[in-house]
Amino acid sequence: MIRGYRNFGHIHLPFIIMVVAVFAPIFFTANAHAVTVPNLNIGIENTDNPEKVATALEIVLVLTVLSVAPAILLMMTSFTRLIVVFGFLRQAIGTQQMPPNQVLIGLALFLTFFIMQPVWQKANSQGIQPYLNEEISFKEALHNVEMPLRDFMFRQTRQTDVALFCRMAHIENPKDKDAIPTLVLIPSFMISELKTAFEIGFILYIPFLIIDMVVSSVLLSMGMMMLPPILISLPFKLLLFVLVDGWNILTGSLVKSFFTGG
Repeated sequence: MIRGYRNFGHIHLPFIIMVVAVFAPIFFTANAHAVTVPNLNIGIENTDNPEKVATALEIVLVLTVLSVAPAILLMMTSFTRLIVVFGFLRQAIGTQQMPPNQVLIGLALFLTFFIMQPVWQKANSQGIQPYLNEEISFKEALHNVEMPLRDFMFRQTRQTDVALFCRMAHIENPKDKDAIPTLVLIPSFMISELKTAFEIGFILYIPFLIIDMVVSSVLLSMGMMMLPPILISLPFKLLLFVLVDGWNILTGSLVKSFFTGG
């Protein structure tokens, strides 16, 4: 008897699950007066009310924006410069995977929230809140949200980069900033951020490169050519970075660079 129950429990368990799955709907149907099962219907139906159509389109637009929100965060904020500089710092020190990518991305994200907070507050007060209070239309809300972001990107974008994409978009001699489309401004802003990040990365490399050269020269003079210089220089580079409070200096300089216009 005991062996039979063990076999039943171990061998025929999938059969029990199948029986429960088959007879459970019948049980709930027979006891419909005691059990209530939620129902969800998704469909398309005709309407003569334009407001319902506009609301549906707004919902689709909001879902689309939410789906591309990570790309917007990368393209239209300070995240690009921050994460590239942190990557250069890790390569210059030579710590391979330390700090991990999760730590660098998390630090870049929180610094992005800190830097972009005034811009988002302005977009919220001028665009989102008036729209939620039904004071302005949806089109005006989008415009009011877009303007603070455009002002931020213009402050960080070089004129030569804007001119490059204006020529490729066949926009000749734009009169003012309003004549430059956002689709032209975004790539201009991104390559400007990449150039600035590379300039900062070059400056970061110089002190660590000097340490590598000194250590290599000392090892060569001592005849220790088989010993990897990176193995000896890494502690000195870490010591230098800690003694000068490198994270404080680097983070403060990066944040100030956005508030001083690049």
